[in-house]
Amino acid sequence: MRWSWLPNALSVARILLVPPSVLSLLAGRFDVTLVCFGCAALSDGLDGWLAKTFGWTSRLGKILDPIADKLLLVSLYMALAVLGRVPVWLMAAVVLRDVVIVLGAMVYRVVIGYIEGHPTAVSKLNTLVQLVFVLLVIVRAQWPQLPASLIVWLGAIVFVTTMISGLDYVLTYAREAIRARRVSH
Repeated sequence: MRWSWLPNALSVARILLVPPSVLSLLAGRFDVTLVCFGCAALSDGLDGWLAKTFGWTSRLGKILDPIADKLLLVSLYMALAVLGRVPVWLMAAVVLRDVVIVLGAMVYRVVIGYIEGHPTAVSKLNTLVQLVFVLLVIVRAQWPQLPASLIVWLGAIVFVTTMISGLDYVLTYAREAIRARRVSH
C-alpha cells in the first residue's frame, strides 16, 4: 500500500498536462503537443496498469482517471476545431457525448444514488479511436505527408463510435436505473 497513491498522482499529472498540450497546439508547436500528449497517454496506461496489477484502486481514482481523460480529449478536440483541423460537427459530437454521460451520471446520483461507473467495451473502443484520431491529426499537422484520407476515414470512425458509445451509455444506465428502482420498491 506504500505506493497506492501513484495511480491518482498520474491522473493528476495528466490533468496538469492539459494546459500545456492545448497552449502548444494553439501556438502551432505540434512537436511540443506530441510530447505532452505522449506523456499523458503513457501516464494513462501506467496508472491503469498499476491500479489493476496491484489493486491500487480507490473511489478518488475512479473519478480522477475519467476526468483526466475527458479533459484532455475534449480540450484537444476543441483546440483542433478552433484551428480548423477537426470539423466543428465532430468536435461537437465528442463534447456532446461526454456532456450527456456526465449529466446522466448526475441525474442518476440524485434520483437513484451512488453510481459505480464502469466503461463499456464500446466506450473503451471509442476512447481508443478518439485518441488515435487526435494523435494522427497532430502528427499530420507536424508532418503533412500523412495522407488526408486516413484522417477523414478515422474521423468517420470516431463519429460512429462516439454515437454508438453515447447511446450504449444511455441504454446501459437506463437499464441499471430501472433495475435499481425495482429493487428499492
